[in-house]
Amino acid sequence: MSDDPAILRHGDIVQLTDPKGRHHTLTLEAGRSFHTHRGALAHDDIIGRPEGIVLSSTGGTAYVVLRSLLEDYVLAMPRGAAVIYPKESARIVMAAGLRPGASVIEAGAGSGALSCSLLTAVGPSGRVVSCERRPDFAAVARANVERWFHAMPSWWELLEGDVDEVSGGLGGFDAMVLDLLDPWEHLATAARLVRPGGVLVCYVATTTQLSRTAEALRDSANWTEPHAEESLVRTWHLEGLAVRPDHRMIGHTAFLLVARRLAPGTALPPRRTRPAKGARPDGDGYAAPPKSQ
Repeated sequence: MSDDPAILRHGDIVQLTDPKGRHHTLTLEAGRSFHTHRGALAHDDIIGRPEGIVLSSTGGTAYVVLRSLLEDYVLAMPRGAAVIYPKESARIVMAAGLRPGASVIEAGAGSGALSCSLLTAVGPSGRVVSCERRPDFAAVARANVERWFHAMPSWWELLEGDVDEVSGGLGGFDAMVLDLLDPWEHLATAARLVRPGGVLVCYVATTTQLSRTAEALRDSANWTEPHAEESLVRTWHLEGLAVRPDHRMIGHTAFLLVARRLAPGTALPPRRTRPAKGARPDGDGYAAPPKSQ
């Protein structure tokens, strides 16, 4: 078969898009067919053809055929745990400063969605270590990563168990991602694993988790002042002059809390901003004491 990178081959992951914009993701296998209530489409009619073609099913429905991008694959992959959506994965890669040759460790591999993004960002010259405490989630993550890369990436290590226990002997990572329910409980491990100047990204779903993790980062004195953000994606309807936001959008899915590792023994200068009155009702000097009756 031709070496042309546009030619579709057995084992490729492709996306079929119908006239209504619905996506169908499948792995090409000789002799198999894609079936819907609108008819079948033989994989053999796709294999050996270039990307970007339009083929019709036996029922007459036309499909645009393209290789899946990682974004497409993540949204369609089998799931054990919920996946980290592409809008957060992209921000994590950028916020962590990942590049070819970088090293990163993640705690909470989930279904392997973020693992695929991390592996793509650092490339074969880099290193990714994923820690997953649940064997069933680890199995799903392994299968999803191997399917996307067509093999077990040589620069990936998947460890089963709690990150505090399975990461002994590791260290010097450029970045770490904590995707756990209680990231504040693992900051000592993060400080051991991440090199000075390295980046810690905590992925949390609720404001309670966000606040508790931020305060724990400050109290540990190992990190720069944490930065919090969320990503919102809104698509638009485009039809002639009828240009407007779509009625639905991908809103809040999680918060990202980002901080960088300080050198050992370093103390940050005092913060120059004061929290709002009542922000700390723990008698820590921020909330006014109640007036006596």
